[in-house]
Amino acid sequence: MGTDAAVLRLENLGKRFGNDRPPLFAGVDLELRPGEYLAVMGESGVGKSTLLNLLAGLDSPDSGRVLLEGVDLASLDDDGVTLLRRRAVGFVFQAFHLLPYLTVEQNVALPLDLLGVAQPERGLRTLEMLDAVGMAGLARRFARELSGGEVQRVAIARALVHRPRLLLADEPTGNLDPRSAAQTLQLLRAQVKRNAGAGLLITHSRAAAETADRILVLDAASLKPMAPAG
Repeated sequence: MGTDAAVLRLENLGKRFGNDRPPLFAGVDLELRPGEYLAVMGESGVGKSTLLNLLAGLDSPDSGRVLLEGVDLASLDDDGVTLLRRRAVGFVFQAFHLLPYLTVEQNVALPLDLLGVAQPERGLRTLEMLDAVGMAGLARRFARELSGGEVQRVAIARALVHRPRLLLADEPTGNLDPRSAAQTLQLLRAQVKRNAGAGLLITHSRAAAETADRILVLDAASLKPMAPAG
């Protein structure tokens, strides 16, 4: 795939829960190219987290297609989706989901372990990523011993260590103080740009969304650009 090809493309995507209920959303079209960092906003219950699950192949749409690196996720079996997701997608969750009894270094190295990256490359890439998020000095500390801000930085390092083509972040600053939230958002954007990947941020915060290159709003009709303020 050429470097200018879309990382992610959604075509007429729709999802509903039950045939007797209206669609959660329908007719969603989107193209996300290398270097683009996008924010998606919307009211609670409109389906932002469901959309994220569809993009990652964790759920299946009722209509339309999700193409990741040009591959239609519906054309793959479960193992194929898992392998593509493991290689091409990085996740940052609001709860972070670190393994408390592993060290910082071991947590960050997990995606590389799953991809079969051998030493010494695995160690070098892990420490390089920890250095990028300012956590190299705590590589041997257990995750359970970290502060909230430190956990958040380790989670970002883990999401990016395998240099994913697509970064998906679901309310990653929802439980952080304003200063830590601002640092997190700057770090996410910088790392997406550095890796020449693409990023999608789900957020309720207008301030967080404004760190992205563009802002879209999800509703029951479509995914559309946010109207200008005022």
